[in-house]
Amino acid sequence: MAELLLPAGNFEKMRSALRFGADAVYLAGKSFGLRASADNFSVDELAEAVAFAHKIGKKVYLTVNITPHVYEYDSLVSFFKEIEGIAFDGLIIADPGVFSLAGEMLPNIDRHISTQAGVVSDRDCIFWYRQGAKRVVLARELSLKEIEDIRKKVPEEFELECFIHGSMCVSFSGRCLLSEHFSGRDGNRGYCAQPCRWDYNLYELAEVNKPDMRLPIEETDRGSFIMSSRDLCMIEHIPELMESGISSFKIEGRMKSAYYCAVTANTYRMAIDEFIKSGDDFRYDPEWMKELESVTHREYCSGYYFDEPMKNGNLVTRGGYLTEKTYYATVEKCENGRIYLVQKNKMLSGQICELLSPGKTGRAFTADDMRDEDGNPIDSAPHPRQRFSVKCGLDASVGDIIRSGPST
Repeated sequence: MAELLLPAGNFEKMRSALRFGADAVYLAGKSFGLRASADNFSVDELAEAVAFAHKIGKKVYLTVNITPHVYEYDSLVSFFKEIEGIAFDGLIIADPGVFSLAGEMLPNIDRHISTQAGVVSDRDCIFWYRQGAKRVVLARELSLKEIEDIRKKVPEEFELECFIHGSMCVSFSGRCLLSEHFSGRDGNRGYCAQPCRWDYNLYELAEVNKPDMRLPIEETDRGSFIMSSRDLCMIEHIPELMESGISSFKIEGRMKSAYYCAVTANTYRMAIDEFIKSGDDFRYDPEWMKELESVTHREYCSGYYFDEPMKNGNLVTRGGYLTEKTYYATVEKCENGRIYLVQKNKMLSGQICELLSPGKTGRAFTADDMRDEDGNPIDSAPHPRQRFSVKCGLDASVGDIIRSGPST
């Protein structure tokens, strides 16, 4: 059965992903990962995260996928010494030098080849397999048919991981020079400023008498987003994915919220489990797409699973993110028809909300009789991490999420 793999930018996101259905998470230390702006984990926190995941039968993969310069290897050696006692289930690596060093210093940890390596063929896969890799994260530019062909030609025990949801880059396998050029922030070392999402204008260089002449590249009334990709979403193609031979379904988003982790894990978990249960009788549930539309995202597409990158760049037709539902609170306790909550965003008494629980789509209810933690009636819960309670006639569990309802 294919693994469902979720991002974990911090402990809260990790717990959310695992509770709502992820089989594994990938995360980074404070250095050497490609999401330097995420909270990430100290060495002690990495050890705690692995212990937590293993206790509930889940896996943790550590990203070490930057391409370090000569002067950074001493620090990398020190980092590997610090983590050598932590039982990671795999290291995600892009650089051959890092791959070799990890094999020498951490021989008991599986090594996975990052999508940054741009693996697009069975020959690529077999090369890495012979070097000792356990898994490769295939390039996002591959079609589903190409993935199926690769699966047939590589050793059965060699695992193929593919992205099925989340942000995409216009550059090949995320290897981009734009960020460093424009802002001095190297996207290949964890500091991408996402210049592909910016609004651009062309300057008419031939018009020497009009140096300030600008030629807008008209695309929408909100700007000219000529390089900004849509987000990948394969929820409508679960049967094809399940039958392709992919070993791990990967969701992008270590910079996204705990709510994003919960919703994406929960939705794909429901779809995967439904396919396993129903097989040929599998029926796609449109409610799954509604769930995925409730998180922050750009326009969705199926990436390059069914389109060629040179023929369809899957660019957005409007800039910016589409609005998500508001994450109001997390359930801390359930007792006598009331749910006791920890606030995430301001919530009003009498508001129509939805309860999100593992294995279920959002269920609407009215948050009546709001009270503070001393039992006093209140009209709202406006303060960050405020504890309060409301009546709820639905079955809820600790860790469930309260979000804005269908009419808000």
